[in-house]
Amino acid sequence: MSTNKCRDFPRIKAVRAYVTEQQSLGDQGADCHDVQDDHWINGFPTPVANPMSGYEQYSATRKSWGINALGSLVVEVEATDGTTGVGITIGGEPGCYIVEKHLSRFVEGQDPRDVELIWDQMFRATWNYGRKGLSVQAISAVDIAIWDLLGKIRKEPVYALLGGKTKDRLPVYCTTARPDIAKDLGFVGAKVPCPYGPTAGDEGFRKNVEFFKNWREKVGPNFPLMLDCYMALTVPYAIKLAKELEKYGLKWMEEFLPPDNYTGYNEVRSALRGSSVMLTTAEHEYSRYGFQQLITAGCVDILQPDITWLGGITEARRVCAMASPYDTIIIPHGSSVYSYHLQYVFRNCPVAEFINLSPKADKITPYFGGLFKDEPLPKDGFIDLPDRPGFGVTLCHDTLKRPYERTEKQSKEQADKNINRKVPEKAHMPF
Repeated sequence: MSTNKCRDFPRIKAVRAYVTEQQSLGDQGADCHDVQDDHWINGFPTPVANPMSGYEQYSATRKSWGINALGSLVVEVEATDGTTGVGITIGGEPGCYIVEKHLSRFVEGQDPRDVELIWDQMFRATWNYGRKGLSVQAISAVDIAIWDLLGKIRKEPVYALLGGKTKDRLPVYCTTARPDIAKDLGFVGAKVPCPYGPTAGDEGFRKNVEFFKNWREKVGPNFPLMLDCYMALTVPYAIKLAKELEKYGLKWMEEFLPPDNYTGYNEVRSALRGSSVMLTTAEHEYSRYGFQQLITAGCVDILQPDITWLGGITEARRVCAMASPYDTIIIPHGSSVYSYHLQYVFRNCPVAEFINLSPKADKITPYFGGLFKDEPLPKDGFIDLPDRPGFGVTLCHDTLKRPYERTEKQSKEQADKNINRKVPEKAHMPF
């Protein structure tokens, strides 16, 4: 006689955190700034404005001040049936320490379907030293790995687990130093980095305007062209620049202020009411609490969370839902397959970003470098996902090392605590 019982589901057996051994080769996967010195994204030959542009010692290149200091963090979760899931972010060895020495206790032994429980415990347990930055990036990698694991166990792509596709194909724009090449490759638009910040004075301002004007002339009047300011500007400078570039068809101005300057974003938004220039930010925002401030205050038109930084898929889907009733568009930063799966699911995620990481921005190369053997790449302006379980990519272990390796016994001890945790026996009002 059938009991109509659900099948037994494997638990998470172990969590492992890795860095890449070839730190100097510029193939750091999630750390897209760990490149050769003469790479366009490092500021060669055209400068890239950034928070350190005001210091001459560090103004020439972004690597000079350590934008690539940490490197990639790769997290692998293994289930009791041998299935593994993978999540990638930045964080390097410090991130590995957080995953192995702290977060693993909330993961090993758990049912991987309990993503909300696992995420909440990891986040709350890091409040005393985290809330943003490295700790949430480490949480992101663990969370992404669990979603990958779930998809593989269920033999479904992650987008199906999240609710299925809302669009047949996902269009892609390109972040690049060569928007003309991006146009030829079929991308639906291009974003270029702003070369100079306020400390470059009037001459730098004129150079910024001429830089954008020249690209507009090369790509024509109808190709969407955006400007990434990477936290480098001030409120008055951002207002002045946006107004000056509006006549050259600037579609959006991105991350023009420090990420915590919510008041400043409101000031710029107010000053540009009626302008055709859209405002965007949130690449460096973390967790739904920061996004709540941006959304409810109407600071920008478009939010750009990085799925590998803000808290993973679990937190990103909350942000998408929060933004929806405000008609705020979500266009995630980078993140490759992790963004694509999320964006296929939500209606307010209309277009994806592809960061061209070839040194001269003239070729389409994998965002995660050599970490995946089969990362899907955009073609003819679309990103189409393969019919594979999880995120559909295969980790290459060849260059990985585990700096804080734990024994199977240690993992089992933590797993047993979660498996055998005490279940409440007497009900009470929980608030």
